[in-house]
Amino acid sequence: MAHKNTKKQRIVTLISFAAFIGSGMMGLAKFNQAANSSPTTSEERKISPESALKEQIQGYEMVLKREPNNQTALEGLANARIEAKDFKGAIAPLEKLVKLYPDRQDYAKQLLEAKY
Repeated sequence: MAHKNTKKQRIVTLISFAAFIGSGMMGLAKFNQAANSSPTTSEERKISPESALKEQIQGYEMVLKREPNNQTALEGLANARIEAKDFKGAIAPLEKLVKLYPDRQDYAKQLLEAKY
């Protein structure tokens, strides 16, 4: 009788092991299928350079509403506007940078270039 129980235990163990391996393989197959079929972020959101630039400008403007003298945001806003060919829009943040950091000649030069 002990022999029958051992044989049944082996069969149950083998069936359980096979079920475990099978469910693991199914999970891997579903994961692989999902990874291959879902688009990547760049494919999902095809952003034009112009709209990306607009988003950058809006981000810098939001920061400047909270921190009007934030050097990084002022610089980023001026550069983004220059890149967007909005030279008039770049003048105000550049003037503020020149006022806040008069020793920075690069700001003064960039301001002159934006004005002309």
